[in-house]
Amino acid sequence: MNHGTTPQSDKRPGVGQAPELCCEGRRYAPGHTTTGGGKIHEVGLIGGTFDRFHIGHRNLFISGLSKCQAIEVWITVDSIARKKDIRINPWEQRVEEIKQALDAYSERLSFHKLTNLHGPAPTHEQASAIICTSETMSECEEINTMRGESGLSELEIICVEHTTSWDDFPISSSRIRNGEIDREGKRWIPESFETSVMIMTSEVEAELKDPFGELIPGPEDNPSVAMSEVLDLTKNSHGPLIAVGDVTVRTLQDIGRTADIGLIDGRTKRQVWVGADGIDPSLYDLEFECTSPAGQLTPSLLNSCQTAITSWTEEDKSSLIIVEGEEDLAPLLLHPLAPIGSVILYGQPGKGVVIRICGEDAKQRCRRLLSGFATSE
Repeated sequence: MNHGTTPQSDKRPGVGQAPELCCEGRRYAPGHTTTGGGKIHEVGLIGGTFDRFHIGHRNLFISGLSKCQAIEVWITVDSIARKKDIRINPWEQRVEEIKQALDAYSERLSFHKLTNLHGPAPTHEQASAIICTSETMSECEEINTMRGESGLSELEIICVEHTTSWDDFPISSSRIRNGEIDREGKRWIPESFETSVMIMTSEVEAELKDPFGELIPGPEDNPSVAMSEVLDLTKNSHGPLIAVGDVTVRTLQDIGRTADIGLIDGRTKRQVWVGADGIDPSLYDLEFECTSPAGQLTPSLLNSCQTAITSWTEEDKSSLIIVEGEEDLAPLLLHPLAPIGSVILYGQPGKGVVIRICGEDAKQRCRRLLSGFATSE
């Protein structure tokens, strides 16, 4: 009864549209026609993983609640959900997010643990409806077949149109975990950064004076001390290891853990660094060159970061990005682009290494800071 998921393909129109009961009254298989007619059911069923509860999930629930007095919500247990993606939040957290988002309907919802594909739907005697999206329609029809074989009435299948994001693709938890969109289906990086050189303002610069992450201290003349601790802290991470800065990239190389994505500009403390010559590009699958002057973020840098992250996510390929100018501001692009669970780190001269695990909070902060940039004239 895993009926709350959405695919990552199948481009559809209708960004921001209200949910449409798109399957009512249609025949999807011999003998299995949705009833339609606006019937109000006493009990409806809905099942799924419901990780990172998003606007598409909400529309699914609201559509179900418009036709059911009460809904039993069957949520996939952790042991099954995390076989799909280890980053899926614990069952209790997923339930709590639904409760908070649908607080006004709390008395009409009850929550249960889903331990198999169909849950109680094939034998449930009180339920008369099941809520789903198009890709789980066949499962609902299979459930109705099983019910018919047991002498039970078929469930009305309430099939709800997918909610689409800014790019007209369906919103899904997997896309959110992969860093593509937020829970409203919005982009993390303002569109202006794709076409214009953006200039850091004094207000943004002031906010960036404090380290964005946890500082792991270590001696400047032996950066491997702090870096070894970083690797120990992140050994169970579930995303790429992204290193910004020549010393950081070189140190990882020297201790035998080449970055999955490295960004260098041949400098440290804004001075040419001879140690950069020891960085070995052959250790990387891909190499990109881009331009990004100090205090600026360019479409060139953004495109290189996007391509590098996509290459790691889809092909497991590592990348070295060589920046003409400075790579210092790159984390403001990398956090919004990177999958949740990615490790992004950079050196703090004289202090150690700053580490930050990419999460929705980091993405939100970076988007806010990016919105404070000014377009170059």
